[in-house]
Amino acid sequence: MKKVMFIGRTGTGKTTLTQALNNEKIEYKKTQSLEFSDFIIDTPGEYIENKAYYNALIVTSADADIIALLQDATTEQSIFPPGFGSIFAKPVIGIVTKVNKVSDENELEKSKEFLKTATCEKIFLVDSLENKGIEELREFLK
Repeated sequence: MKKVMFIGRTGTGKTTLTQALNNEKIEYKKTQSLEFSDFIIDTPGEYIENKAYYNALIVTSADADIIALLQDATTEQSIFPPGFGSIFAKPVIGIVTKVNKVSDENELEKSKEFLKTATCEKIFLVDSLENKGIEELREFLK
């Protein structure tokens, strides 16, 4: 599998998605530091929420094959500046999380637009708790 690095604000579902992709029991756990598993680098939300940590994201990205920017479908704004993905010398994908928590297609479209503006090449729609989109993402990472 290609190694992917997850970047997203606190509460976006990075760790829950990591657990789902690793076929682990889903349980809440706040990521306090960079966490490495076989094919996933899970970053704390504070790394994108505080620009002082951008350098840590860039340096850590050297260990990844793909960068994934995560956008919570229930959030009304994006944490990613326009063109953010272009700071990485790797392919950048977008993942909209918690898609089963929204009933309005416009909310999903807004989340996808945020990720396109951040320069994501491909966008996946997932819900880790409902196992929606997990297999498609797993296949992409093979």
